[in-house]
Parts: sequence; C-alpha cells; structure tokens
Amino acid sequence: MKATLIGITALAATLLSPTAHAAPSTIDDFLAEVMHDTGMPGVSVVVTQGDRLVHAAGYGEDSEGAPITADTPMRIASVSKSFTAMAVMTLVEDGRIALDEPVADQLPGFTMADPRFTGVTVRHLLNQTSGFSDTTIDVTALETSTSLTEYTTKLAGDSLAADPGTRHEYCNVNYDLAARLVEVASGRTFGEYLEQHVFGPLGMSRSAVSADEVRPADGYNSVFGAWLSRAELPGFLDSSGGGGVITTAADMGKWLISQTGHGPRLVSPDGLRAMHSKSTVDDYAMGWIPDVGPGGVEQLVHPGNLFTYSAVQAIVPGTGHGFAVLANSASLRDDTYDILNGLIALSQGRAPGPVGGGRQVFELVLGLIAVAAAGAGVLGVTRSATWARRRAGTPRWRAALRCVPLLLPAVLLAAYPDLVSFLVNGRTVTWAQLTYFALPLTITVVVTAVAGLATVTARLLRSRATVH
Repeated sequence: MKATLIGITALAATLLSPTAHAAPSTIDDFLAEVMHDTGMPGVSVVVTQGDRLVHAAGYGEDSEGAPITADTPMRIASVSKSFTAMAVMTLVEDGRIALDEPVADQLPGFTMADPRFTGVTVRHLLNQTSGFSDTTIDVTALETSTSLTEYTTKLAGDSLAADPGTRHEYCNVNYDLAARLVEVASGRTFGEYLEQHVFGPLGMSRSAVSADEVRPADGYNSVFGAWLSRAELPGFLDSSGGGGVITTAADMGKWLISQTGHGPRLVSPDGLRAMHSKSTVDDYAMGWIPDVGPGGVEQLVHPGNLFTYSAVQAIVPGTGHGFAVLANSASLRDDTYDILNGLIALSQGRAPGPVGGGRQVFELVLGLIAVAAAGAGVLGVTRSATWARRRAGTPRWRAALRCVPLLLPAVLLAAYPDLVSFLVNGRTVTWAQLTYFALPLTITVVVTAVAGLATVTARLLRSRATVH
C-alpha cells in the first residue's frame, strides 16, 4: 500500500506541474520531450526516405542501465506479420506456393473439424479473411506449442467462425499457419528461410525469430506510475509468424526502404503492390493496413503489442517515407502510435502533437480508486458490528439486498477476462496476460472485489452473532 501511495503521489505531482515546451524542430528534440512526458523506459526510432536513412537512434535505458540505441534488439509483436507475408510472397513468385489455391492442398497435416477449412486459401490467410477466430479456436492450447508443426496439428479439433473469404477477423493463427506453409514449401525452418531470403538480402544482421539467436532487451510494464521490469510471458513466440520477429530500429530502416520499392528487391513491384493492397472485404492488406493519416496523407501502417513490448511501422507511398517506433514496454496506454504520428508530422513540416500524459492520468485514476476501495473495505469491516445492530429487526432479505451493490465488483472480477476479450473484439485474453500490460487495472479490480467481499462477509457474520 505504501509503494502504491508513493507512486500515485509522484504521478499527481507530475500531472499537476505544468510544463511548457517549445515546438520541437528536430527528431531528437521531439523524442527528448516524449521521453520526459511519457517516462517510457526506452524507445528506438527510424525514419527513411526513398533509399536514404534519415534518422535512427535510441532513447532511454534497458533493465541493466545500458543506453537504448538504434541497434538494441526488441520484439516487434504483430509488426512481424509483414515479414511473414514477404516470406510467403517470395515463394509465390518462385512458384512454390499458390496464392489462390487451398492451404489444405499445400500443407500436409493441416485439418480442422469444420469442413469449410478446405476452402481457405493462402490469400485468405494473409488478408485475415480465412474465417479463423479466437472465438472458435483454442488459442490458449496453441500457445503451448513448441513448433509450427505441433501448432498446425493442434488445429484439428477447431472450427471457423465464417465462410472463407467473406469476413475479416484479426487472428494470429492466420500468420502462424502461413509460417508453417513457408517451412513446408521451402524445406527450411521459418527462421532459416527469413534469414536467407528476407533478413540476409536486406542486410538485417541483428534480426531473427528466436531469442536464442538475438536476445531482446528486457521489457517493462507500467504499474501506477512506476515501470517494472518483467520477464516475457511464456507462450509460442520463437518461430511465430504472427509475432515472433526480434529486430532493431537500424534493421527496420533497411526493411522500410525495401517496402518503398528501393534497395535490394525481394519480390517484384506487382508482388509488393499485392501485399500493400486491401482485400475485397476489408481494409486489411497483407501485414499492412492502408490508412489515411494526419493531414489526409495516405499511408500503410501496422502496430504490434506484446505484453512487455510495443511497436508500430508505417510507410507513406506518396513521399517514400518510412517510419518505425520500437519500445521495450507495454501498458494500458500505448504511446508508440502517437510517437509515430509525431514523426510523420515532422517529415511533413508540421508541429507534432503532444505525446504522453494519457497513461499517467489513467493509472492515477485507477490508483485512487484502488486506495479508496481499500479504505472503504477497512471501514466496512470495522463498522460491520454497528451495521448489524442497526438492522437487527430488519428482514433478512432486505438486509441482504443492501449488500448486493458491494458484490458487483466480485461479479466483475469473475467475468474479467471474458469481458476484456469482448472489449477487444473477441481476441482471447487470459488471466496471466491481464497481470502484465493491464496490471494496474487488474489490481484495482481485485482490490475493489476483495473490499466488497470482506465487507459483506463481516456484515453477515456480525448479523448472525447479533441474532444469536
């Protein structure tokens, strides 16, 4: 409780102390303000234009006190999907994968309980229009896989949520299955293929899909204003096509240059155009999301969020710019997208908008709620005898009814993971995950529920003692 109060007090002092900034004129000035206002442990960024590296640098420190640089490896989560799409497209252009033919015909061992799976094509996987959904696939079981082969086998008892090609739904299974298809078509592991046909040709020497090959900087979670270094949440990450890439800002610069059609060519211009084009049923392309950014400029973006890492990338075809932001932290409020928009604004000669404060405000509110709930719980327990005496002659049902509001937080706690899953469009969210990026919210929910239960229990026990 003391540590929580100290963190909340520090948050309040920061938020209530007005800080005026002059409009930043350089990327370094902008990021210096970002690091001050967000308090993020570490951030690395890269900006490219055409075949030129405009800026690549790191800010902050890792868990060992070493400075974050443009060469500090970090997990980029779902930004990995664009790399997986590229690996698939190289094999499509090599004639070893058929983009519009069923996956089942090209991937031995892939089967599902739903007969519609035979209609899922490779294009469906990359556009995320396959019908795969966290609501009909046991994603938690898949996370215990140790290889893409095992991962694929575990889909045998699952089903689809929609007919293939009729609806977009974001689901990592699409890209993990695509990664397994790369292995089968190439005869190499997914990591080996990326190294030989994507990372290697681009000169991305500090990139991989295994922490055994490239160790990422330790990640952090924000807990009521304090950043806590956390070990990675166990799960299927190494070799994952949906979120396994570990890379650096410097390497991302080489990737972004290739994505704007410059540097070493991995696929034909038509292949690159196909990966950047939205599907027939949704705006999602192939590891990229066509979007209209600030200033009405057309761009392609893709964010990534793991439990201790955040990242986002973007390219602006009209100007040839590329941007990437990597952070060794994750919280309820992700600032990487705001940083990205600030970088884009600077590239267009506009002043970037403010970044920071949202996380601090939200966690301050949650912390105050938790402290208030704990205090109310203590007060409710200590005053339970008085409460029971005052209602000694009241019918039991009426006294019980007065306790119902105090039980609502416990009901919320029981439904917590399912409720959060619903709020994030059906994506599976587990209790373990909620103790990472959502830890301040989880603590607040638990404290409030315990306070209510403790008060109700004390009142019932006192009521029984009063009757006897």
